[in-house]
Amino acid sequence: MSPYDLVYWTVGKGLIGTALRLLVPLKSYGTERVPREGGCVLAMNHFSYVDPPCFGAACPRRIVFVAKTELFAHPGLSQLMRAHGTLAVRRGESDRDALRRMRETVRRNELLGLFVEGTRQRSGVPGVAKPGAAMIAIQEGVPVLPAAIHGSQHWRLGNRAPVSIAWGEPMRFAEHPRNSRGYQAATEEIEGELRRLWNFLVEMHALGRPDGVPPRREKVPVKAV
Repeated sequence: MSPYDLVYWTVGKGLIGTALRLLVPLKSYGTERVPREGGCVLAMNHFSYVDPPCFGAACPRRIVFVAKTELFAHPGLSQLMRAHGTLAVRRGESDRDALRRMRETVRRNELLGLFVEGTRQRSGVPGVAKPGAAMIAIQEGVPVLPAAIHGSQHWRLGNRAPVSIAWGEPMRFAEHPRNSRGYQAATEEIEGELRRLWNFLVEMHALGRPDGVPPRREKVPVKAV
């Protein structure tokens, strides 16, 4: 067990996870779809600062999150993120070192967590995905696990608004070329799957969040157009 694993399972899952569930009515759909081993890119949408701990609490594996460098300037939060192995990236810039560390993460058979829109979506609906997740998955030959979150855009400390997560099926892009065309085609598939999972969560919230499993994809593209 690495030092990051020790911190994750004791502080992250133990202390923070327990506190989170007291503050956030969290429900997870399709958790059994999370691959228990092997390198993988977790592609998520993003509404709120509560999203990372929600995904961390719901996921059965340790997530190596990627966060903007500005967050590492906050005392306390910086130490917590570093202790969990969070990777820093300079938003809006070509960060070759960050890309290298992300690729190394999946090579070590870890679960790399990327909020694919690049920033929080203030509109309350998933936004346009950026190609980072697809690029790493195609270059390293690992799957992408799409996971959508809903409700966190309404959650505030004290209001206990319900938050739910839907896990999709692992997506593979072996037939996509390793170029901008292939990355864009795969990114569009990821974005579409996140929106489909999010729509499922919207429906479940409208029904009062009954038990269920996100429906499987009817059409699974296998080749870049």
